[in-house]
Amino acid sequence: MESIATYFETIPSSHRTLILVGGLTLFWLLESAVPLFTAEYKRWRHAGINVFFTLTTVVVNFVLAFLLVRGSQWAVASEFGLLQWIAMPTWAMAIAGLLLLDLLGAYLAHWTEHRVPLLWRFHLIHHTDQNVDTTTANRHHPGESVIRFAFTTVAVMLLGAPIWLVFLYQSMSVVSSQFNHANISLPEWLDRGLRTVFVTPDMHRVHHHYVLPYTDSNYGNIFSVWDRLFGTYQVMDNRQLRYGVDTHMDEPDHQNLWRMLGIPFERRK
Repeated sequence: MESIATYFETIPSSHRTLILVGGLTLFWLLESAVPLFTAEYKRWRHAGINVFFTLTTVVVNFVLAFLLVRGSQWAVASEFGLLQWIAMPTWAMAIAGLLLLDLLGAYLAHWTEHRVPLLWRFHLIHHTDQNVDTTTANRHHPGESVIRFAFTTVAVMLLGAPIWLVFLYQSMSVVSSQFNHANISLPEWLDRGLRTVFVTPDMHRVHHHYVLPYTDSNYGNIFSVWDRLFGTYQVMDNRQLRYGVDTHMDEPDHQNLWRMLGIPFERRK
């Protein structure tokens, strides 16, 4: 565990890029081999729109990264935060830290975006995708990327998470999101087994069903425990899913890039 901590403490940007691109490539190929939905759609055009939003997410995180690093450094140097107040070996800090970062930086952020109207208007772009696949993972409006970054930074400081743990969490988060959005069909026994601990495609895809109460369920990113604990866990036959969000089911709302960028700023009726 010490060697893993040392690696992620100084992980090169090229390696983080490789994790992002490698994950997308792997799940993109698996979608061709074992797809859940086989209906035809303009896959490359769809990917182009989502990759644009992936790039804006990368840019936002790159520009603001110094805040995350400084926040982590301050918390550790000041011995501030839950992980600093409780003495534990590195492996235990990794487990506790990953679980709590997933709770505060992902589950809570996601839950809040569905509850606060202003935040929902930015998060809505993620839900307008009517052909959910691995490229949907980072389909976030730049404004939402800032919101998510703020939640993550606050979580890092409250927990006193060292920077190696932050980068480990972010790397796992990227791959997990690509995995649980992927249009792949896993054997039922495998998905059910993985779901006892991790968020799986069958679990997360329910969140992308176009109507309530399913849209307001299964908020987790890496671990499934938080949805089970807080009563937001829902099950649905994935083959009955219809992706999207009921207020924006028209073609321009999920195929037009400029339309999606402007949705959060439209005057509400």
